[in-house]
Amino acid sequence: MKNMTRRGFLKVAGAGAAVAGLGLVGCGGGSGSAATTGAASGEAAGGDVAGKTVAFIPKITGNAFFESANDGAQKYAKDWGFTVDYLGSSSASASDQVGIINQAVANGVDALCISTVDAAGVSDALKKATDAGIVVTTWDSDAQPEDRTLMVSQGTPEILGQMLVDMSVDGLKQRGKDPSADKITYAWHYSQATVTDQNSWQVAAEAIIKKDYPNWENVHPDNYYSNQDAEQAKTVGAAVLSAFPDIDLIICNDSTALPGQLAAAEDAGYDAQNITITGFASPQSIKSYCENGTIYNWGLWDCAVQGAMGCYVAAYLAAGNTVKVGDTISIPSIGDVKVEANDSISEGATTGDENNGVVLLPERLVFTKDNMNDYNF
Repeated sequence: MKNMTRRGFLKVAGAGAAVAGLGLVGCGGGSGSAATTGAASGEAAGGDVAGKTVAFIPKITGNAFFESANDGAQKYAKDWGFTVDYLGSSSASASDQVGIINQAVANGVDALCISTVDAAGVSDALKKATDAGIVVTTWDSDAQPEDRTLMVSQGTPEILGQMLVDMSVDGLKQRGKDPSADKITYAWHYSQATVTDQNSWQVAAEAIIKKDYPNWENVHPDNYYSNQDAEQAKTVGAAVLSAFPDIDLIICNDSTALPGQLAAAEDAGYDAQNITITGFASPQSIKSYCENGTIYNWGLWDCAVQGAMGCYVAAYLAAGNTVKVGDTISIPSIGDVKVEANDSISEGATTGDENNGVVLLPERLVFTKDNMNDYNF
């Protein structure tokens, strides 16, 4: 993992899983074998992950978020003694992901860990992978819970929806707006309505806005989508500003939409004093826009640790270990993670009796000009 420090970040509280000793600086050493169980501890039984091969599948290649996640997965996996094959497409499409899943099966991997573009669109392919004896895990954007074992999630929809609203409020206040009293017009710009994670955050945030800020008006309830395409994100960003030139707030809960929206804003002469744009993206991908005065704040999480965790739990289950809700998995050089029920991130979702559930990252980060250079991803 690239060198990162923990100086000056804002930790957003509320995670449901506690990861002890989360290392944001380097990977460290560490045995490749998982921790063993004690009857009183509720910790999952240990098994050696060494020698396993995990196919690590992003939504799209070439994106800073996913490339950083792969960097972390590769470095940690080297210490853990297993192989991570990064398999992806430069196009964020379900059909491309189906082909990549089929390729992983043909390659004879032990497990795969995928961030899905469209959970329904890859469902059949994931079921076939499972039928072929391959362990399926997810990270970042979930599959249908019955199509995978464990999901490594960046947070619940409520946590991440609240984070998006809080960043929006802070950005508006920076401009002298009163988010509780002023009429605030806003819109959403992200990748696709079929992307499980981003859509769930938007839904959760809308519920928070309706409750806490009834004076806000969503001027385009159908949302704007740019399909995780960098050029399209800029074009769609320009369309938002053309349709609503006096809009107060644009929320981009997607790491491609946010820089595209900012580029469009700069081209149209906007800055952080006359529009609030915020969302999720890596610090370095937004740094220049912050330096230019186009954005006040934005957020993310440690994608390198998340990618590594997704690959580890895939290898862990492929090594023959079993877990259930409430069990703890000890991940060398990262810490202890607890298996949560699927309804922790998806309301009404059921959880299988064994090898099915969710592991949550414990921290999220909010970036401003004061701390963005503390993170090298």
